[in-house]
Amino acid sequence: MNRPESDRPESDRPELNRPGPNPPDSDHWLTRPGTIRLIWRVFIAVLAATVLAQLLIKIKGYFGVDGWFGFGAAYGFLACLAMVLFAKLLGAVLKRDESYYSERARDD
Repeated sequence: MNRPESDRPESDRPELNRPGPNPPDSDHWLTRPGTIRLIWRVFIAVLAATVLAQLLIKIKGYFGVDGWFGFGAAYGFLACLAMVLFAKLLGAVLKRDESYYSERARDD
């Protein structure tokens, strides 16, 4: 007896039982909390090392302020923050209601 796909239970539907690239219950090494903490610590150490390298290497600034200690890190952080805030503002300005297109179709 052939039932339609929607009437078959999930256990009889092989496409639903197939594990995807990251099943939710997998213990992949990148999803372990200890690994995530380690990656954060390594990233922070690398970023701190790049800032602290300015103690050993003299940076000649072209405009005065760009020679200050940690200027590149502060400038990069503030530029990233400005882009995120601008994207949020732009999203709020351009956002439409969920029924925007359905209302417009009825008006035509």
